[in-house]
Amino acid sequence: MAHAPEFLAIVNAAKAKIKEYTVDEIAERIAKGDSFHFVDVREDNEWNAGRAKGSIHIGKGVIERDIEAKIPDKNADIVLYCGGGFRSALAAVAMMQMGYTNVSSMDGGIRTWRDKKLPEV
Repeated sequence: MAHAPEFLAIVNAAKAKIKEYTVDEIAERIAKGDSFHFVDVREDNEWNAGRAKGSIHIGKGVIERDIEAKIPDKNADIVLYCGGGFRSALAAVAMMQMGYTNVSSMDGGIRTWRDKKLPEV
């Protein structure tokens, strides 16, 4: 998908401010039994079509409104993902602005997750 230059500029600025994990790093954390919140920030229809096993859903469009009710601990380990890692990076910055201190994004998103044939629901 070709993205607008302005969109890519804000995504790149967001990525410079956050921690990113690769899909392999997240798969390894899951295999080791690491405890973290794995949050899918895609749209409802994307979530309904399939998601990474073990993830919960809080869409990017409502994450600022709903995150404190679902994950009230501002120090919780939270990994966000989307289709490719752009929306999750933007959502991570928004959460950091809300005081979340340990939020990150999975670069490559569900597309790379699927390419690697990792577990889905």
